[in-house]
Amino acid sequence: MELTAVLTPAEEGGYVALNPETGTTTQGETIEEAIANLQEATTLYLSEFAVATSGHPLITS
Repeated sequence: MELTAVLTPAEEGGYVALNPETGTTTQGETIEEAIANLQEATTLYLSEFAVATSGHPLITS
């Protein structure tokens, strides 16, 4: 399953990471840390709440 990660710089430094499919949000001091934290948060979310997939990714710019 492929999910989306949206990263934005945080005002106080570091990055905020969001997975829009599940609504999970986390942060990290580096991009790598933010992504790792998001993967963990999303995995924990999906272990409790399944998300239906549409089968066709939507890519926007």
